[in-house]
Amino acid sequence: MKKHVLTLSFLFTIQLVFSQAYVMPTDPMVLQKLDWWQDQKFGLMMHWGTYSQWGVVESWSICSEDQPWCSRNGADYTQYKKDYEALANTFNPQQFNPQPWVDAAKYAGMKYLVFTTKHHDGFCMFDTKQTDYRITGPQVPFHNDPRANVTKVLFNAFRDQGFGIGAYFSKPDWHSPDFWAPEWATPDRCTNYDTNKHPDRWQKFKDYTYNQIEELMSDYGKVDILWLDGGWVRPDSTITEEVRSWGYRIPDYPQDIDMPRIASMARSHQPGLLVVDRSVHGPYEDYRTPEQQVPERALSYPWETCMTMGNSWSYSKRPHYKSTHQLIHLLVDIVAKGGNFLLNIGPSPDGTWDQEAFDRLKGIGDWMQINQAAIYATRAIAPYKEGKICYTRKKNSNTVYAIYLADEEESSPPEYWSLQQLKPKNGTKVTVLETGDELDWIANGDKGMIVQIPEKVRKKMISQHAWVIQFEAKTTD
Repeated sequence: MKKHVLTLSFLFTIQLVFSQAYVMPTDPMVLQKLDWWQDQKFGLMMHWGTYSQWGVVESWSICSEDQPWCSRNGADYTQYKKDYEALANTFNPQQFNPQPWVDAAKYAGMKYLVFTTKHHDGFCMFDTKQTDYRITGPQVPFHNDPRANVTKVLFNAFRDQGFGIGAYFSKPDWHSPDFWAPEWATPDRCTNYDTNKHPDRWQKFKDYTYNQIEELMSDYGKVDILWLDGGWVRPDSTITEEVRSWGYRIPDYPQDIDMPRIASMARSHQPGLLVVDRSVHGPYEDYRTPEQQVPERALSYPWETCMTMGNSWSYSKRPHYKSTHQLIHLLVDIVAKGGNFLLNIGPSPDGTWDQEAFDRLKGIGDWMQINQAAIYATRAIAPYKEGKICYTRKKNSNTVYAIYLADEEESSPPEYWSLQQLKPKNGTKVTVLETGDELDWIANGDKGMIVQIPEKVRKKMISQHAWVIQFEAKTTD
């Protein structure tokens, strides 16, 4: 992760100023899976690896760029990298049990999982046959444990409870001698040798990547999403000003990983697979992934905000978790703009979550049990948001949900709601989602309405953080 992402307008003509146009898939099975994914709305992400033992940012401390997330507190780089890679020798998550995670995520209303099978440091959380630098490697204390193939155990546990499955996979691999060759220094995150001069070496790395992805696509059950990170590994023809604006050097060494070959293979094992080659706009980016932010307006293509629940993608010894209030508001805001919310939690080195993570999911779940109809299988509807009210629309329907985002001090909804742009169709009802009570309303200009929620109804509403009314809209724009 840790990649800068630009905020884009939902208008197609403005979008082209900042980025290449989105390429809609043409495979009917991929389109069907994409529609399914857009119905799910809320997913769980987990960054977990040997780095959790130190509580440092995932992978990036072994990158020698002068970036704040690559800081080693003045440590000698060569020794630091050696010590970092030796973390595999002590990684032993004896308390790993996915069931509490599954139960908490399911209660919170999460519908799919994206797990870091391999991050940029190259340590594999699955039983790959391509390298010993893996959790089942002979040097890892956990390797003989029946749970050692963590990716398979996680995928099976979540899939058994109806979750969609996503495999995060880093295209760059800083452990591989065919990506960071030991003969030369490693000035940045890219390859440190000229792939034009050493095409056989680069081909070995391409084959290594292909083989690892094929293992994940063929040996780990049904997979719905291949979520590829490391957007600097890409064809030169796709490098844009947006890419250059991220603040690092793209070398003259081509880093084309051959996505047509990878995608074709992956979909031969997993028909309809969503392929998300992050930031590489084109036919292998089925949806886009703004990181740690929510776009200001609705976007014209499928998208997903990926964001940390705490202050780090990976486990932190000093976590600062977002409040339940903030997380519910983020979910509503994202869904109202047509996106999905992928919320990350970093497991500890012993294989557990902080209690605060469970508490946050419990709070989100309490709200979702009552108001989930306004979230799942919805699509964006203009004006998306007016002041403190967000809108969603049930897919293939005129049913609209108006979601009032409460201030921290608001414990019950206001008596009068003013909607400026949407009003019910003639003869339809306006009701409170959680109680079913019908509400009185009057026209508010040509387009909107003012809705009254009487005190006796407000006293019946037990939701916190946000409240929802529903109606059949006069227009869905």
